[in-house]
Amino acid sequence: MKYAARVSEMINAFSPAPLQREQMEEFYCKDTMEFRTSDKYDSPIEDIYDACRENQECMAFLLLGHRGCGKSTELNRMSERLADEGYHVKIIKCTKDLDLVNMVHSDLFILMGEALLQMAEESGCNLSQDMIGRIENFWCEGTETMVSQEVEAASLEEGASVGTGIFANIFSVFAKIKMDLKYNEESRKEYRKRIRIRSSEWIEILAGISEKIAGHNDGKRPIIIFEDLDKLNPEDAWKVFYNYEAILSGMNFPVIYTFPISLSYDVKFSAMESYFVTKTLPMIKIQTMEGEDFQDGIDVIEEIVAKRTELELFGEGVLKKLIQSTGGSLRDLFMAINASAKRAVRRDSRTVSMEDAGRALEELKTSLTRRIEKKDYQFLANIYRGNKEQIEDKEMLLNMLQASVVLEYNGKRWHNVHPLVIDFLKGQGLD
Repeated sequence: MKYAARVSEMINAFSPAPLQREQMEEFYCKDTMEFRTSDKYDSPIEDIYDACRENQECMAFLLLGHRGCGKSTELNRMSERLADEGYHVKIIKCTKDLDLVNMVHSDLFILMGEALLQMAEESGCNLSQDMIGRIENFWCEGTETMVSQEVEAASLEEGASVGTGIFANIFSVFAKIKMDLKYNEESRKEYRKRIRIRSSEWIEILAGISEKIAGHNDGKRPIIIFEDLDKLNPEDAWKVFYNYEAILSGMNFPVIYTFPISLSYDVKFSAMESYFVTKTLPMIKIQTMEGEDFQDGIDVIEEIVAKRTELELFGEGVLKKLIQSTGGSLRDLFMAINASAKRAVRRDSRTVSMEDAGRALEELKTSLTRRIEKKDYQFLANIYRGNKEQIEDKEMLLNMLQASVVLEYNGKRWHNVHPLVIDFLKGQGLD
């Protein structure tokens, strides 16, 4: 990604992908928390960052937030800061190694094991042959221990860690396990059964690796972040987390799980709060509860855009229209800018026009309104008309949050309908 000085370059500059470490200095905008939480000194990310450094007793976190609110970028930025202070941090993308619609809690423990071994190798922490032997025996006992050349080639193709010395064979084992988790139903059942029956043994192994890393690193514990679990559907998220809170929160090193914000309205969520430190990264507020423009929020989103492109590439009023129509969702905004720029390029224009933006927003509106039915219209209209805090139908609210047609804002925990859905409802005569 590079800074866009021309409309054609905006397409790449506004990819919805989160910022990576090498992009932070040029593109990261650090002054957003005040306009998310309504308090410049309140930051859920800082709270997690401080806890990871202080080795607090509870080291398991749930980070909630709407898709597209910037969670992944904030977690990448936090991991960069921790790494600069000498901590070993590993961000796990479950969508790469697992099938999100067919995963269970034990799959996370497998990925934790590989991540800890990777951090051990990267830190130069030489685990004992006895520890490596325990890991190999745990997974290979009673099964074929050799990994075929085809599996090794596939793991290299997917960018899996190869390892050297004592780590070489164990990383090949994990490469095979991950492939089987994704593609081999029978093997998947066997791996999960092994974790289920011998969970205390595996957790003891994870704790031992963590202690070795910390002992080799001035007591700084390794940190693992699962950054895309918030993409789970509600039923799949409960399948992973519910009834497994104690075991998932029981590691002796910090683990941060992203989690679907909609499920915080489910009655079962209270059980989660007993085990995890729960934090929410709110949307950037661009409108007050009374429906007035919140200019400070609009300005900070404009600043985020200005980090990526020349603002003169937008026609008069175009950027503000895009910001106001996407409700503070950075993902929706970037998608709309991307689509607007593509249309402008096809017109051979040097700027994005209001018509370009309008077409892009109509496309986004169509995508959003496909997620609702006529029976939902009145519920949404009631929120828009003023019922923004006390919403009694929690099940409906959960569904609308999951669909991203209702958005939640700042510390007061109030809601509004996505601006494009409001525009649709007005067209249905429900304003």
